[in-house]
Amino acid sequence: MTSPYDRTDLFDLAGKVALVTGGSRGLGREMVRAFAAAGADVVIASRRLPSCEALAAEVGEKTGRRTLPIACHVGRWDEIDRMVEAAYAHFGRVDVLVNNAGMSPLYENVLDVGEELYDKVFAVNLKGPFRLMAQVGTRMAAGDGGSILNISSIGAIRTGADVIPYAAAKAGLNSMTASFAHAFGPTVRVNGIMPGGFFTDVSAHWDREAFDRHAADTFALGRGGEPNEIVGAALYFASAASTYTTGSMLVVDGGVPR
Repeated sequence: MTSPYDRTDLFDLAGKVALVTGGSRGLGREMVRAFAAAGADVVIASRRLPSCEALAAEVGEKTGRRTLPIACHVGRWDEIDRMVEAAYAHFGRVDVLVNNAGMSPLYENVLDVGEELYDKVFAVNLKGPFRLMAQVGTRMAAGDGGSILNISSIGAIRTGADVIPYAAAKAGLNSMTASFAHAFGPTVRVNGIMPGGFFTDVSAHWDREAFDRHAADTFALGRGGEPNEIVGAALYFASAASTYTTGSMLVVDGGVPR
């Protein structure tokens, strides 16, 4: 008899299909690579199709998994609906949905945030994930179940003056995570990750020396995160390792004081 503590298949995603928005770069790219390495076929979605196609080619060559690169602006529900239809037409199912696409515009003064920009921030970070969860989660619940993972931000609970719309949208995503867990339970798990400072494309706009000094002085681990360090948490939520976890938010920030 196999021991429940000897589970070599615990993080196995063989036979699964994962859809990752914002999947062509940053944390999304690392999750796509990890899911494929664990055996999943992947739908790679972002606004830039060439970037999705390049990653799809890499993943196919290295893992042999099937891929579907697709362009989608997640702030637009018509594009979301088309993407979902394409994913189901191509693979017949989605077992793991990752709402990773997001945007956090820089501004110097709150008066610099116009209505159009404000609405765009909420569309990408909150409205889009709602539609995707409603569309995919409903199908998951009617079928074999699945796992939904929302990528929020530590800014949702530890914010500042320079990210007000973004932080508010991510706080809303945290709330929706818990609500959708109840909407689609017991067969669909809905969880979230709140990353801290990771060295992705976004960090190119940081004052890196100032960030490194701050991290060394205040973070428990003394540094920012490398993109592949999100993988362990993502695999946990995507796989059978988290069968009794839903409606939860996991902080992955290197120990930022709160």
